[in-house]
Amino acid sequence: MKLVSFSESGRQSYGAVIGDGIVDLGRRFAVRFKNLRAAIAGNAQASFAEALKDAKADFRRSQVKLLPPITDPEKILCVGRNYRAHAAESGGKPPEFPSLFVRLTNTLVADGDALVAPKISTDFDFEGELAVIIGKPGRHVLRADALTHVFGYSCFNDSSVRNIQFKHSLTAGKNFVATGGFGPWIVTADEIADPTRFDLRTRLNGTEVQHTRTDELIFDVPTLIEYISAFTPLAPGDVIATGTPEGVGFARKPPLWMKAGDVVEVEISGVGLLRNPVIAES
Repeated sequence: MKLVSFSESGRQSYGAVIGDGIVDLGRRFAVRFKNLRAAIAGNAQASFAEALKDAKADFRRSQVKLLPPITDPEKILCVGRNYRAHAAESGGKPPEFPSLFVRLTNTLVADGDALVAPKISTDFDFEGELAVIIGKPGRHVLRADALTHVFGYSCFNDSSVRNIQFKHSLTAGKNFVATGGFGPWIVTADEIADPTRFDLRTRLNGTEVQHTRTDELIFDVPTLIEYISAFTPLAPGDVIATGTPEGVGFARKPPLWMKAGDVVEVEISGVGLLRNPVIAES
């Protein structure tokens, strides 16, 4: 099942992607679940599956505006240096423990919307990543049980303002408004045979700049869930961005930065394609 959040004629809703159309589940389940995060928390997947039997699309995808799949996550938790080659190109050793930071909700940008290159910097970098969306709440989750807490997967672009990140703080460099691409949808975990075998590619203006498989993660998804849930309770709709592979712009010679007019794509096999143009901050 591919689930999206969207707006249509000024109304926000959520639905399922069927071919080139969208079934408006929000209209059918509005009384019970105000948005997709609430539906995940309410264990709505079985109800959705029943509603989708023989359902016809309410809209063509071109008729709606996609929103970040989870529009209001309680937490956006990101992992740094989680591929060995990326740790090496960053000039450091692989971390002994997951290196975590958080993003703010106002940094999220939907598929098709623009990433905003900040006016105070030209060092705007791409970071294609696999995003994990939590379905079942949990604290002190054991690694062996961790995947039962996953609702689904999406694409993420953890775009970074590097000179701010390196000279000021990681929090500032990762939290400029409208710099985190997220989408286009969530593919539910029941459709994913093996989350360690995703193929991830990032392209800038059609040229591939990153390529890896998620079995190259230093800390895999179960390990991250176990580690994170040890210090904070995981809630339905929480997003974990699992880290970016090698090939980022700042490590290249000369550096390769995103700029206004560029288009960046993050594609993950079995998940989808996240595409964002880049514009300059006004």
